[in-house]
Amino acid sequence: MSADRTDRTDTSSHHMAARLPAGGDRLGGTFGQSPSLEAWYPQRLRVELLHRNGLDADPLGADFDYAAEFAKIDLEALKADIKRLLTTSVDWWPADYGNYGPQMVRMAWHAAGTYRIADGRGGAGTAMQRFAPISSWWDNGNTDKSRRLLQPIKHRYGAALSWADLMVLTGNCALELMGLRTYGFAGGRLDAWEPDEGTWWGPEVWNPHDVHSSDDMVQRDQRWHGKNGDAGYDLQSPLAASHQALIYVNPEGPYANGDPLGSARDIRTTFTRMAMNDEETVALIAGGHAFGKSHGQVKADRIGPPPEIAPIEAMGLGWHNPEGSGNGRHTMTNGIEGSWTPNPLRWDNTYLENLFAYDYEQTRSPAGALQWTPTDPDAPRTPDAHVPGVSHPLMMMTSDIALKVDPEYRKVCEKFLADFDTFTLAFSKAWYKLTHRDMGPRFRYLGPEATIEDDLLWQDPLPEADGAPIDGDDVEALKRTILATGLSVSDLAFTAFSAASTYRDSDKRGGANGGRLALAPQRDWAVNRRTVPVVDALRRVKADFDGSAAGGKRVSLADLIVLGGCAAVEQAARDAGVPTAVPFTPGRVDTTQELTDVEMFEWLRPVADGFRNHLDADFPAVAPGVAPEAVFLDRANLLTLTAPEWTVLTGGLRVLGANADGSAAGVFTDRIGVLSTDFFVHLTDTELVWTKDDETETTFTGTVQATGEARFSATRADLLFGSNAQLRSIVDVYAASDGLPRFVADFVAAWDKVMMLDRFDVKGAHRSGPMAA
Repeated sequence: MSADRTDRTDTSSHHMAARLPAGGDRLGGTFGQSPSLEAWYPQRLRVELLHRNGLDADPLGADFDYAAEFAKIDLEALKADIKRLLTTSVDWWPADYGNYGPQMVRMAWHAAGTYRIADGRGGAGTAMQRFAPISSWWDNGNTDKSRRLLQPIKHRYGAALSWADLMVLTGNCALELMGLRTYGFAGGRLDAWEPDEGTWWGPEVWNPHDVHSSDDMVQRDQRWHGKNGDAGYDLQSPLAASHQALIYVNPEGPYANGDPLGSARDIRTTFTRMAMNDEETVALIAGGHAFGKSHGQVKADRIGPPPEIAPIEAMGLGWHNPEGSGNGRHTMTNGIEGSWTPNPLRWDNTYLENLFAYDYEQTRSPAGALQWTPTDPDAPRTPDAHVPGVSHPLMMMTSDIALKVDPEYRKVCEKFLADFDTFTLAFSKAWYKLTHRDMGPRFRYLGPEATIEDDLLWQDPLPEADGAPIDGDDVEALKRTILATGLSVSDLAFTAFSAASTYRDSDKRGGANGGRLALAPQRDWAVNRRTVPVVDALRRVKADFDGSAAGGKRVSLADLIVLGGCAAVEQAARDAGVPTAVPFTPGRVDTTQELTDVEMFEWLRPVADGFRNHLDADFPAVAPGVAPEAVFLDRANLLTLTAPEWTVLTGGLRVLGANADGSAAGVFTDRIGVLSTDFFVHLTDTELVWTKDDETETTFTGTVQATGEARFSATRADLLFGSNAQLRSIVDVYAASDGLPRFVADFVAAWDKVMMLDRFDVKGAHRSGPMAA
């Protein structure tokens, strides 16, 4: 969900003083640092989020084609350059054991590990690890050093190699250098050029200088629903990390309490939220901890501020360590000190062997963090990372012991212990999934290592087209056939939009391609009930066409769903007196139920959908304290819409009668199915007075002031466009006497944009600009 989590209570004027930020009389700020509007008006809907990461921020320009530039790179030569860098230690940040591989694995892991399945946000895809807040999370300590070490490679290859691709590829090179055969690497990630201010990462109460503080407990309690220990205790959606400023879980256990079973529960919750099952979870933890070490030589309160608030002379580097050399053997990162294996630079199975061969007792690191040490004095030791001839006891974290005590995780560990080859393949595939999960369909994968033999279910695979493609004449004939079925303009438009609007640009999932609207789970969603008879009718159109078309032509159900919507919009525009052609690009295919991961697609089900005026009955319980309009904004953001596109699509869908339940809410017209500007005209009608229907403040009635006649009903998703100043200024354009032609043209353009969001098979997927990011 969006960062705009708003509480709709206590909005009367006598509460205003309590809502002003501290030092309200000093809100004038200083030059260049005026207080934000959120400081003054914490309930304000941040519509401007729709316009971030645009071309104005991108130095490469709109015409830059990353795919073409990336293709010029000799990937083997690039990998050789990276591997040379990994084994060339520098004085300002010396490599542990003389090899930067383990810390680069951590950098890539933490870049990708922010991914969460609930809204598809996070992941390595845009190199957000370079920007706040992610760059300055305590769990990302010293990843700034890893990226700075890579700067010579980035400068050498320039714009042909994005930071996002470089970080993931470096992780792969590190694994290969240490003996792992990786599953592959795909380029194609486009860098962002500014911080992401729209993603809600959870309550920002965590105190990075004291992980055992009461603030840590308060913060965790705010992220979790229910009471600790109860069956209903769960992490808020869409969050994935158990604590703020962590990638996964607290390695010392919940509340840093050293409880392995509690840690196992947190691990399962967070890794499931990241789309990983138990086997993938164990593979990733055991595989990652086969390498490198953890750093905890200096107490946290001695470490300087993170990059975002470090002094200007630090030049973007944070976490200054004042002890000794400040690096090398004095390094401080997460506070835990030591290594898991006797050879931290070799891919082997000794992590699991050590975990199960010995009993462990709780100890403390030099920084005071809780960790575990073998009770057997004859257990293997690990070499010091910087001092020759010195060795140390093995180290385990509470999150490691969790794999041993949780019954299901233990089974997976025992399977991997018995078969190292199985473990190797499992880790390779899980790493590939971790680092590519947010890239979307295979059409976006670039490079010679991107092609693998099997389609992976998490990639939402699509089969090859069945039969010859349809042409322009077929398209026109099929539109006439669809309209002749008697399906209404409203139902056709609703069905097409329902299929296409599942897309989310965060991880490039969803959309109409594949025809998954006709498959579980989408066909069973309450919000999609109206689509079922439409899909059935379109199946008959498909059967008739496929049975009679010459030359082996076939039309997919996915194409027919979109084409039906296009035909409906054209009909609605004609009825409004503005004939127009709605673009349609054929070529979609129909996938199968077997190629559809029902559990993962269930995460795409909207609990609130302002476009179709839908709100689940359990929305207040699912999203406590969240205003439906904030979720609506977030949905528009995931569809890459601008504020005008968001506005014009909503107004058009209302007059087309595209509410999920067929209700009259927001349908401010007597001409349903006509693409008119009636929604905007009546929304701005000053003769109407709006009153809430009950204390939930979710539905409203518009009454004619002069007569008292109840004229219209509305939801928050409707009145939003009249109450928000930025959106109302757009509404005024379409409500004006000259607004109709502009409205029809803009609606058609926005409609086509949504229908094409997932068509990476035909559109430029690697160009600069907000649509490509």
